[in-house]
Amino acid sequence: MSRRVWFIVAILAGITLGLVYGWVINPVQYVETSPDTLRADYKTDYVLMVAEAYHAEGDLTLAVRRLAILGNTPPLEMVQQAIVFAGQSGYSPKDVDVMLKLSQGLKTWSPETQGPQ
Repeated sequence: MSRRVWFIVAILAGITLGLVYGWVINPVQYVETSPDTLRADYKTDYVLMVAEAYHAEGDLTLAVRRLAILGNTPPLEMVQQAIVFAGQSGYSPKDVDVMLKLSQGLKTWSPETQGPQ
């Protein structure tokens, strides 16, 4: 019986010391991470902000540049993923509609015809 108790005490002490070390003494510090490492909800929020800026400015090329920050995924696919996530997560219909308008604009956008401005 005594052997089991000491085994459990040693396991609990190891877990406790590991957590204290990892959370207090030497926690992970993310430095200069890129936006493509964001969680899906933050990416969706960013796409929504780009869609709102596109709605206000009407500059599709600038919107595509802003979306490029999120990685190598094609802009239209990125916006469509955000629309799906927004629909599942309870975003307002107005927000989803703004992203849909950006999506519609991206369907007609072509890098060859628009080019950088």
